[in-house]
Amino acid sequence: MRFLGINAVFHDPAAALVVDGRIVAAAEEERFSRRKHGKQAVPFSAWEQPGQAARWCLERAGLTAADLDAVGFSYDPDLVEPGLAGHDPSGEELRTEFARRAPKFLASELPGLDQKKVRFVRHHVAHAASAALAGPPGDSAVLVADGRGESTSYLAGEYRDGRFKELAAQKLPHSLGLFYEDLTEHLGFARSSDEYKVMALASYGGPVHLDYLRECVYVTGDGGFRTELIDWSALAPRCSPGDELTRRHADLASSVQQVLEEVLLDLARWLHDRTGQRTLTLAGGIALNCVANTRLHAESPFESIWIQPAAGDAGTALGAALQLAADAGERIEPMSGAALGREWTDDELEAILQKAKLDYERPDDVSDAVAEALADDQIVAWFQGRAEFGPRALGRRSLLAHPGRAGNLERLNDVKGREQFRPVAPMVLADRAEEIFSRGPFPSPYMLFVHDVAEAWRERLPAVTHVDGTARVQTVDPADDPRTARMLSGFADRTGLPVVVNTSLNTAGRPMVDSPRDALECFGSAPVDVLALGPFLVRRHRSR
Repeated sequence: MRFLGINAVFHDPAAALVVDGRIVAAAEEERFSRRKHGKQAVPFSAWEQPGQAARWCLERAGLTAADLDAVGFSYDPDLVEPGLAGHDPSGEELRTEFARRAPKFLASELPGLDQKKVRFVRHHVAHAASAALAGPPGDSAVLVADGRGESTSYLAGEYRDGRFKELAAQKLPHSLGLFYEDLTEHLGFARSSDEYKVMALASYGGPVHLDYLRECVYVTGDGGFRTELIDWSALAPRCSPGDELTRRHADLASSVQQVLEEVLLDLARWLHDRTGQRTLTLAGGIALNCVANTRLHAESPFESIWIQPAAGDAGTALGAALQLAADAGERIEPMSGAALGREWTDDELEAILQKAKLDYERPDDVSDAVAEALADDQIVAWFQGRAEFGPRALGRRSLLAHPGRAGNLERLNDVKGREQFRPVAPMVLADRAEEIFSRGPFPSPYMLFVHDVAEAWRERLPAVTHVDGTARVQTVDPADDPRTARMLSGFADRTGLPVVVNTSLNTAGRPMVDSPRDALECFGSAPVDVLALGPFLVRRHRSR
């Protein structure tokens, strides 16, 4: 059977296709429209559908909209409770009405679609399915936390034999996601977008406000929690975008981060007591907080934790399709990896380079050539294979650099136009990871945990070692990504370092590069030395 999943109501609109229980394609609309996060997370944008992503998913499978058995829409307007605190005061009824009309909007984007085939899937159930059904085979507990769904902000339960059992939910206005978003906005960042910046800033401060925040954010002992109103300005001055951040701001970020971790740990312990499951799967925007994930791995009673790489709202497109497939009795195949987006053949890539009238070369082994460039301290744009689904660059659309040069952190943040307090991440050969990094789980293919950098390696890897001695690691297995693994091996042969800096191939305010044209535009506008486009290399001409 053929199921298309759609996320559209809030932010990060996306589409995913599941055929006969197998994930065939998944992509975010921003990669096509080139609008960061696809759209604003406001009520009057809820009519916009991920039409380009959905049409591409169908094209990838050789299907039309008429071939679909059903479409899962990851929001159920019938579950909205009008007037509930925590809803958007600027027009929640408009968002609800646009959601009701989603079948009509989708039919206009997908010719041939029967509107009656559109099924509303509860937002947090779509999140849960995106983790538990896509994850490793077998039963699991599942915990979902984000800003909000229809009228709740949290869901906990378990999947047994592909069927979901709800054990707890938290009604608005209490929300861990909105709690974190409020701080994000207070610090001058964009809410529902820049929460990862708060996580990075937290490492520069200390949790000096714990006593106060623990009185405001706490568990209730029944699988739920409370988030009371907080006077943020009493703790640190409010910032406008671009304002200088001080130690007071870092201390506040650190305090909020620790309280979030404590509440998540308590919720995970409660869930384990109720289910006895060995595996915990996580989804929702909070599941992108890799510092909290590592603490859950280290201190919760679960033996293993698995997080779907597009854990934010984009992933609900995948979850909606998977949930419909499971409800139809389909046997779901585990997710094979995050490389679910667009790709181009070598011939297509070469034709694009020729049309652009660029000088290029095709070395015998592009991985070895890039390893040589990196060893020479050049910055490389790495464009290979199918694009990643989710917010992390995982060796498909990446910027690479030498991790042993301390100045490369500042250099890359300058290239990308980012704040200098933000770290960059290491990718490492899977069989070398445990000699360099500890504490977090291995393998770690989706860059969703932090790991401690071993003391002996911190001076050797200054560009990827954060101020607190940690790194957000991606492990690379040659069986999964042989070209990237060969590049890492070649770099290790030249430098003794089986690690390369890996950050997303984009500049500030722009979505991650997706197409060859995007890659050429980024290469042309940013001080990058080499573009590796499939097997081809484009080198920047250096002035003498």
